Amino acid sequence: MEHYTNVRSQSNRTRTLTHTSPLEVTLQAALDAVGDPVRRRIVRELAGVPDWTRACGTFNHLPVAKSTLSHHFAVLRNVGLLEQRDEGSRRLNRLRREEFEERFPGLLALVLGEDDQ
Repeated sequence: MEHYTNVRSQSNRTRTLTHTSPLEVTLQAALDAVGDPVRRRIVRELAGVPDWTRACGTFNHLPVAKSTLSHHFAVLRNVGLLEQRDEGSRRLNRLRREEFEERFPGLLALVLGEDDQ
């Protein structure tokens, strides 16, 4: 049996990264996800930058603990509003505008139109 020392197995962090299609999400789940002001702010900030340019670590200015922030990202991912990918030690984000808009017409526009509070 050969033993490879320079090959790393997939990390637990990557293995647990799952994405839900907005087509699989109920309206109630989508409303619950965007009902939280921190999650709405994440969505608005992501909407203002190109896809895959904003890492999770750049949201440390939000008034929540790192573990709570991770939970917010997971909620947004689980309703199909956010896609994430790992690049090195950073987790980059993409707002799934078109997919979410197709499933819930107008909902994202309401979130993006809200002023930061």
